[in-house]
Amino acid sequence: MAIWENLELIRENIAKACRRSQRDPRQVRLLAVCKGQGPERIRQVLDLGVRLLGENKVQEAEAHMRHFPEKGIEWHFIGNLQKNKINRILGAFRLIESVDGVKALEHIHKRVDEPVDVFIEINIGEEKNKSGFTVEGLKKAIPYVAGLAKVNITGLMAVPPYYEDTERSRPYFSRLRALRDDINRMAVANMKIEHLSMGMSHDYEAAVEEGATLVRIGTALFGRRT
Repeated sequence: MAIWENLELIRENIAKACRRSQRDPRQVRLLAVCKGQGPERIRQVLDLGVRLLGENKVQEAEAHMRHFPEKGIEWHFIGNLQKNKINRILGAFRLIESVDGVKALEHIHKRVDEPVDVFIEINIGEEKNKSGFTVEGLKKAIPYVAGLAKVNITGLMAVPPYYEDTERSRPYFSRLRALRDDINRMAVANMKIEHLSMGMSHDYEAAVEEGATLVRIGTALFGRRT
């Protein structure tokens, strides 16, 4: 299928998932994951109205940004947050979704003059091969994080364990939503969680039904990388 057909199907599936869960489709944004894509394919999604782009690697992202310097594109960093590249990432991206620990929050807090919005990455399945706060780890860190006034935590991001049966992913999405609600009830000044970045090419419909506000789509949009 062509990229335009893939995008049409994704938007249709998001709308259906919203109807099933009695949500407004306008509450859900599609983030196009550009890892491994050439400029001509990224240009296609931009021409189709997608304005939210996600990048995993700093060097590849910078190359893409040089190709597309026009205003109106919102770039999110979704990859592993290496401390020695935080300055470059802060300078290039609208938002970092993959802040994976207290140290990363501290590094950002020390490097900015004005408060910046970030998402915190949650290791929702507590998998040893994935980074991020555990649910309980974040809850324990909240009193300390509350003192890092130059980071505004506006969202949570998670990648649950992979299952062919996407219904098995649903409890993890639900758990992330519950964590958002728990944090918001605490009324921490710099932790007003508005966004849940969850759901990828194979499980985004379940994520939308459970409250996702951003879905990160690569393969289902661009097709499999060769």
